[in-house]
Amino acid sequence: MPRDTSIADRPRAIVAGAGFGGIAAALRLRARGYDVHLIDRCPRLGGRGQVFEHEGFRHDAGPTVLTAPHLFEDLFALFGKRMADYVELVEPDPWYRFHFHDGETFDYGPTEAATEAEIARLSPADVEGYRRLGAWSKKIYDIGFQRLATTPFHSIGFMLQQIPHLIRLRSYESVWSMVGRFLKDDRLRRAFSIQPLLVGGNPFDTTAIYGMINHLERTHGIWFPKGGTGALVDALERLMREEGIRISLNTTIKRIRLEGGRATGVALENGIKLPADVVVSNMDPMHVYQHLLPASVQSPVARLRTRHARLSMGLYVLFFGADRTWPEVAHHTVWFGERYKDLLTDIFHRKVLAEDFSLYVHRPTATDPSFAPEGKDSFYVLCPVPNLAGGQDWSVEGPKLRDRIVAALDASMLPGLADTITAEFAMTPEDFRSDYLSVDGAGFSLSPFFSQSAWFRFHNRGEGVRNLYFVGAGTHPGAGLPGVVSSAKVLDTVVPAAVGVA
Repeated sequence: MPRDTSIADRPRAIVAGAGFGGIAAALRLRARGYDVHLIDRCPRLGGRGQVFEHEGFRHDAGPTVLTAPHLFEDLFALFGKRMADYVELVEPDPWYRFHFHDGETFDYGPTEAATEAEIARLSPADVEGYRRLGAWSKKIYDIGFQRLATTPFHSIGFMLQQIPHLIRLRSYESVWSMVGRFLKDDRLRRAFSIQPLLVGGNPFDTTAIYGMINHLERTHGIWFPKGGTGALVDALERLMREEGIRISLNTTIKRIRLEGGRATGVALENGIKLPADVVVSNMDPMHVYQHLLPASVQSPVARLRTRHARLSMGLYVLFFGADRTWPEVAHHTVWFGERYKDLLTDIFHRKVLAEDFSLYVHRPTATDPSFAPEGKDSFYVLCPVPNLAGGQDWSVEGPKLRDRIVAALDASMLPGLADTITAEFAMTPEDFRSDYLSVDGAGFSLSPFFSQSAWFRFHNRGEGVRNLYFVGAGTHPGAGLPGVVSSAKVLDTVVPAAVGVA
């Protein structure tokens, strides 16, 4: 805890971008004695975790699944406070429902007994394999998350020291291959390999290190903040304001100011220049290195990463209400189309927008009816699509994809949707580029290949620029709420303590 010094005595920190990584960074810097100013171009805090109110329906725009809540509890504990006094978490039952193209379903969570009963119903021979998958995932978690998620990877020497661990954990194989060693039923293989898609990766390409997510979920649970992810953002905003963190919204940073090879503040689009002793970026590092910093000050490593980066897929997100309810539909549903590997190849490699798709369907009214007027349901449907490098014209393709999605859901898990859908709007990769300054409209910055993880990912310390640091999806350890919040904890190691901190 910082001692009670006047703001004028504290070194200044600007945090550029108020996603969850930026919010966590602002709180950690404040706890270490900095005078913190958090800046974001969106109308409210949360980055991609915006909240939309439309014709009586409420929608979380970004992350809707909360895992590892202890990482957020730690942010409140920095100031001697309890997260439970700010926001209530509830556990959906089931955690997820998987809806397969043959009409079969599989419920995952909230207990091991419930999950194993569902596996036994679909494929009795895979129950033991599921247990062995859990044990293997724990081994990855113990190294990849517990030991390395909050450790900076700035040194190639430190990376080389990890090679024995990485080989022992078979990080050279993909998540799909890892899951396939333990489970034989194709439906279960799909269900337990989707985690990379939640952080922008293709399960057939993403390093098996991300297999740790299975143990993360099974150990810490899957949660939903009452009132939505926006309620968690509101709780964190209240905490920040209580602790004296300044917040500027609807404010865009044009460049990072430099002097003698170090960051000295930021310049805003409106011409205002703000000084700082430390600048922390929660913006897409691709955007920062391409547009906010001159190439002449960047290290060769940063220029190389920027030039050869492989970005995540894009996202098409359809928000809508309905003039009826489907009480039997779970809070979180993953709706699989018939194709899996070939569809992902279309999205990630060919960058083709196929006629078919797989979907994530969010029905928050299953847990919190306040998301819709009485007697109605609120939905958000996320469809992985190629990022803007695919060249699709979303003014043309968006409405056509909307019609295919509504027809598919109407014919399967949401009968009657076509006649009752209302208050709809959508986001495409073009919106991710314009609203969040995400290069190529990528939903999650860099894809989590092995060659874009740990030392190979954008470093938390700026490349070639002193006093510049990075948090968020594009940096170590990666995307997803646990990843971006952990990236802010890395700052405790790499950012100097504020002068005068007890």
